[in-house]
Amino acid sequence: MSSQMYTELSAAPSSGSALELRFAEDTSLTEVMRLRVQSLQRSGQKRQEGERLLLPHEAVYRLDFAHQELTFVHWSVSLIGNGRVTVTGISQLWTPDLTHLMTRQLLEPVGTFWRNAGDPEDTPLKCLEADIQEFGERIAELAKVRKVMYFLFAFKEGAEADKVSISVEFNQA
Repeated sequence: MSSQMYTELSAAPSSGSALELRFAEDTSLTEVMRLRVQSLQRSGQKRQEGERLLLPHEAVYRLDFAHQELTFVHWSVSLIGNGRVTVTGISQLWTPDLTHLMTRQLLEPVGTFWRNAGDPEDTPLKCLEADIQEFGERIAELAKVRKVMYFLFAFKEGAEADKVSISVEFNQA
């Protein structure tokens, strides 16, 4: 099996020093959100109005920002095999032990990367370039006011977490 890198979309001239940030799964936060779903199922309760529950094919990921003055350059995505990965940003810090994730906290646009079933593995990943460009720029803007940012990753159509690697490259001001 081979992996295919998608690194074609560039936004900024390469001034300053490059910084590549790799998305990392936040397993404890994912577990807290899964426990919330299980708790509601066991008790027969419904989610709060506007609450966003974690779906079985989703996980929480994070980016940690050591620098706040960043300019988006490009996404690097590898996917072994076929499938679809959707990355949704969360607009503000939230603490799942105190507050539930609400749908209004989810950013648009999302970043979606895919390779269709039947496509050869050396086929470049597809994406909606304008959306991932805008999404990358929004991440850089939000990095100015935070040290960490959270994301929901959805793995569909055969994509699995251990077959996906996603990072974002920025230039430091």
